Amino acid sequence: MYRAPVEEIAFTLKHVAGLKAALDAGLPGDLSEDVVDAVLAEAGRFATEEIAPLSAAGDRQGAVLEDGTVRMPDGWKALYRRWIEGGWNALSGPGEFGGQGLPTMLAVAAIEMWNSGSMAFGIGPTLTMGAVEALHKHASPELQATYLAKLVSGEWMGTMNLTEPQAGSDLAALRARAERAGDGTYRIFGQKIFITYGEHDFTDNIVHLVLARLPDAPAGTRGLSLFLVPKFLVDGDGSPGARNDVFCSSLEHKLGIHASPTCTMIYGDGFAKDRPAGAVGWLVGEENKGLACMFTMMNNARLAVGMQGVAVAEAAFQKALAYANERRQGKAPSYHGDGMAPIVHHPDVQRNLLTMQALTRVARAISYSCAHAIDMARAGGDRAAFWQERANLLTPVAKAFSTDVGVDVASIGVQVHGGMGFIEETGAAALLRDARIAPIYEGTNGIQAIDLVTRKLPQSGGDHMRGYLAELRRDVDALRGSNFAGLGRSAEKLEAAIDDLAAATDDLLAMQADGRGQSALAGATPYLRLFALASGGAFLARAAVASAAPERIALCRFFAENLVGESAALRERAVDGGASLEAAAKALFA
Repeated sequence: MYRAPVEEIAFTLKHVAGLKAALDAGLPGDLSEDVVDAVLAEAGRFATEEIAPLSAAGDRQGAVLEDGTVRMPDGWKALYRRWIEGGWNALSGPGEFGGQGLPTMLAVAAIEMWNSGSMAFGIGPTLTMGAVEALHKHASPELQATYLAKLVSGEWMGTMNLTEPQAGSDLAALRARAERAGDGTYRIFGQKIFITYGEHDFTDNIVHLVLARLPDAPAGTRGLSLFLVPKFLVDGDGSPGARNDVFCSSLEHKLGIHASPTCTMIYGDGFAKDRPAGAVGWLVGEENKGLACMFTMMNNARLAVGMQGVAVAEAAFQKALAYANERRQGKAPSYHGDGMAPIVHHPDVQRNLLTMQALTRVARAISYSCAHAIDMARAGGDRAAFWQERANLLTPVAKAFSTDVGVDVASIGVQVHGGMGFIEETGAAALLRDARIAPIYEGTNGIQAIDLVTRKLPQSGGDHMRGYLAELRRDVDALRGSNFAGLGRSAEKLEAAIDDLAAATDDLLAMQADGRGQSALAGATPYLRLFALASGGAFLARAAVASAAPERIALCRFFAENLVGESAALRERAVDGGASLEAAAKALFA
């Protein structure tokens, strides 16, 4: 059974990602370390005692569509009510609409714990939080007054409607249309697919944020507008009124996250029989500028999805570690008891478990550091632009690397369980099934890598990235200067990885400056992994120096001497792999 690693989460937030320094400087207002610890402890209790026990049953039962209504698994509606009554949906919401206004760092730490308890449960509220941010930033005061308080509290939930059957990642191909109604509202028509929590029985209203195109809109993404389309229109007293012309026509049958309803949504098909067809919607922001509004929500969701990767990895590690200490097979010199040794005593199992633990901690540190950058940018001041560039830089890495780690660690967890890992009753397979969607949705990891290389590295002419590299080197220098016993070749190996990252960065920036964009694209995915491994090694070094704990020193050494050596091959693939890729790819064309 999952148990929230509250102490590890708190340590990473404070001493690796930067929360302690921010608290000492008074940047999060009157937030104190005691409050941080209390919030994390209660979030951990709720995830451990209330969410996690319902995860397996939710996976087996799943969400069910009946007569246009989705019925959630037994006990889940009551769980959600307890969750919002605890104030968790409002954790980082704006104070003027009932939110607690706490830092993003605390919100993502809580998101990790919800998703470790159950990824199918955790994804729904994440989208509501993203909708809150988009409406708070872009919606009219009238829309905010009608919807934000109930979305902040969680009394109503929000969704994000982008994808259509012919348009996945290519939003320029969207066909959903909007028509001006002449009274300040719009009528929305079309189909959206893969809509997470598009229909459910948790709340009495669902607020859909929908990208659609007006008749006179420019072609491509420049012609997209964003609309708020509620499931129920809102009466004058703020309560749900008449049914809007939007409904769920089907649920997807998925590999994982079975209890998360993934809906096909139909807008304007005459579902509401008592008035003209067309789902009633309200413009968010300006006409033909909807993509910028939606990206506010998407960037929020990308970090949250990265936290899903961390969350599944943590749950998989805990499950595998517990099994390895119970399962007995063979003899081992380190085991001095009677009979067969627990398999945790065998070197190959130890290697697997330590790989799981190290990758999980690296992904957590990267993601929390991204959240810290977001908080610092929002704090304003003369360093706000710097911190915004840092958040920009780390967001694609937090999303892509962490979700890759979720899959990798869950897969290793199945391996540690052996044959029992392939049997559903252990729960190891369910974690792998759940994890597999995260590298795909909210922008595939290939798209994140392209974003990193083509948009984020060139910030400030590449100077921000060079400054980041200097920070990583300072962490390794501090490790080298610590003279801790048992460091082995840690500093040497971590420094080599940073050298590989620096060299690959210079080469990719040069490729783009010289017009060799395709070569840069070919190297984007290996470069993102190189970036994450080099960063992660420095973050593990920072943790070791901050704590001087033998366990952290040993894990840093394991990562440095067993995992980070991949950096040399990644650099070569990122810089020199384009020509061979282009030559071999010709055989793939139909």
